[in-house]
Amino acid sequence: MAEVLRNFIGGAWTDAAAAERAPVHNPATGELLAETPLSTADEVERAVRGAAAAFPVWRATPAGDRIQFLFRYKTLLEENLDDLARTITLECGKTQAESVGELRRGIENVETACGIPLLLQGYNSEDIARGIDEIMIRQPLGVVAAITPFNFPAMIPLWFLPYAIACGNTFILKPSERVPLSAARLVALLERTGLPPGVVTLLHGGREAVDALCDHPGVRAVSFVGSSAVAQHVYARAAARGKRAQCQGGAKNPVVLLPDADAEMTISVLSDSAFGCAGQRCLAASLVLAVGEARGRFLPALEAAARQRVVGSGLEKGVQTGPVISAASQERIERMIGAGLAEGARVVVDGRGAHIAGCEGGTFVRPTVLDGLPAEGRLAQTEIFGPVLSVVPMATLDDAIRFVNQLAYGNMACLFTQSGAAARKFRYEVTAGNIGINLGVAAPMAYFPFTGWKGSFFGDLHAQGRDAVDFYTDKKVVVERWPSDWSRTF
Repeated sequence: MAEVLRNFIGGAWTDAAAAERAPVHNPATGELLAETPLSTADEVERAVRGAAAAFPVWRATPAGDRIQFLFRYKTLLEENLDDLARTITLECGKTQAESVGELRRGIENVETACGIPLLLQGYNSEDIARGIDEIMIRQPLGVVAAITPFNFPAMIPLWFLPYAIACGNTFILKPSERVPLSAARLVALLERTGLPPGVVTLLHGGREAVDALCDHPGVRAVSFVGSSAVAQHVYARAAARGKRAQCQGGAKNPVVLLPDADAEMTISVLSDSAFGCAGQRCLAASLVLAVGEARGRFLPALEAAARQRVVGSGLEKGVQTGPVISAASQERIERMIGAGLAEGARVVVDGRGAHIAGCEGGTFVRPTVLDGLPAEGRLAQTEIFGPVLSVVPMATLDDAIRFVNQLAYGNMACLFTQSGAAARKFRYEVTAGNIGINLGVAAPMAYFPFTGWKGSFFGDLHAQGRDAVDFYTDKKVVVERWPSDWSRTF
């Protein structure tokens, strides 16, 4: 019988009262790994009460003391890295190397949050008027929540959790019900640091839990990563109730390829961006805007890279691309490949109908390359979220930039070239938040914000770095005047 996961509320692991559960499958084999309870609004209420009760003492804990738990947490994450990575691979499907890389990026955020004593500093101005001083200080919000997706089950919770608690907030994590095991492991390790009860809460659930967190008056801020449709829903619902919200949505991630790009480096980087993590990352390359002769120069190499990529269970050595998350995702991706063909694209490498020996119950789509996808077609505007790379011909760099700028999404755009002038023009003119020059995955380091634009982000302050500190604190300005004859007070 599969394990039924438990919530972590008030420092204790407790059985959820909800009768409804969601199965957690290994996408490489179809094996049932666990069942996730779909917690109700009543359980959200209990979780918020527990987090609220812990807030006053945690807020009063000096920042230098709060980060000691994060120092211990980093050590535990490092010591359990391979085991955590295996959990990610089991429930999410990515390769072991990709899972280790995910954890490394998550640990970067723990390290950055350990600098909170400096990052929390305000500023002051003496004598703004005669005998009057003004001071800006930062204070924590209270109870905050994060709703995280399936594709990075460890890294994305660590975009939010370390900053939130280092700033003095108490934190509720609602992971994707499809990949709850990694989040449970993260919280179990955090428990071992001796973190006070109620500072971090793990709440399993689906839509009812999401809506209840957005609605609850005791939750001051909500962080979200997922599809644009759900990001917009969470942002609108949370904002309507006066909450601060940062909601990361979908992406299309065009890559502009100029004829002068370095061939070997470009193909290696681009194929890993498009087909790594089975294309299920918010910075996966999805469109190649091939300018002029670049299409003829690079298409054969892209085809070869797609055909040669090793597909299978992420636990097996040598595998480069694992399964997609579910049968529903597999069907949707294959349907979109068919839609591209119906629009006039030519299938260069067809990843549909994949059968992987030893993984007959898995949900695989092999790397796919479509050529000649029409720029005006629907698929050129639609997020696929799978290992599918579409080539769109462009006459000039200006044409490519115009196409990028009319996309509804603005998560990432990349340029491959050896021209500094072209690179500067691209980064100056393109309307996307994360720009890569000769990079296939322009993922910011933890001390920079993850800056999606347009339909890829709803909110004002992004995840990571200084934006995270601004998001998780309120600014308070104090204006002071004291009696000029101080001797009277003694």
